[in-house]
Amino acid sequence: MLLTEFKEKALRLIDEDLRVLDFSFGLPYTYVLVEGERGKALGVAMTLPEEIQRFDNSIEEPALEAFIEKADSLNVIERSLGLAAINAVSQYYIDLSSAKWIDAVELLDGDIEKVAVIGNMPPIVRALRERSLELYVFERNPKLWDRGTLSDSLEYWLLPEMDAVLASASCMINGTLDMLLDRAKNARIFLLTGPTGQVLPEFLQGTGVTHLASMKVVNIERAILQLKLGCFKGFSDESLKYVLEI
Repeated sequence: MLLTEFKEKALRLIDEDLRVLDFSFGLPYTYVLVEGERGKALGVAMTLPEEIQRFDNSIEEPALEAFIEKADSLNVIERSLGLAAINAVSQYYIDLSSAKWIDAVELLDGDIEKVAVIGNMPPIVRALRERSLELYVFERNPKLWDRGTLSDSLEYWLLPEMDAVLASASCMINGTLDMLLDRAKNARIFLLTGPTGQVLPEFLQGTGVTHLASMKVVNIERAILQLKLGCFKGFSDESLKYVLEI
């Protein structure tokens, strides 16, 4: 499981005393804030309430390593805190000197015909529908379905036919990333997108992911305030979108 690999790589990467200053399991995002010699970094992970079976947590003493160790837990609350902690570490060390400050859909050139979107992400879907593409939008949560949405049960069948896959990085939280990569081996582009994709690109080398499109939080205090208020747009306004090639 890739989350197990991310966990191990994040724990090996930490080479100083990184302290957890703040954390929360909440809507719309779970977050972990860390601080070290280089300053502060905020990592987030989309909270998936439809995945919660029990509001329970075995973490007794909140600490960075304790959170990261739970990144591959079967408990989605622990898993969310674990990935948010991995993302906080990643954002602390990330090098964005080679980043492109563009929207994810700009990666698709004229040779791309069949495109899969994993997770009904309205801004991306709207942008892609304006282009002459054969578009397939998959969604697991029935509350987010519309007339043009397919059940995620069809991903296994259809992904081998795709030229490009744009996947919500929440697929790391619900444990489907491994399957998506296995089924989409014929795709020229496999992009993880969204704030949950703050993981270091080095962690994804050799997996089949070709690009990461995520957000660097530049105004941490304001971003946390907006998260506490349950406001995604306010959070995103305090961040910069970037795209990195793996």
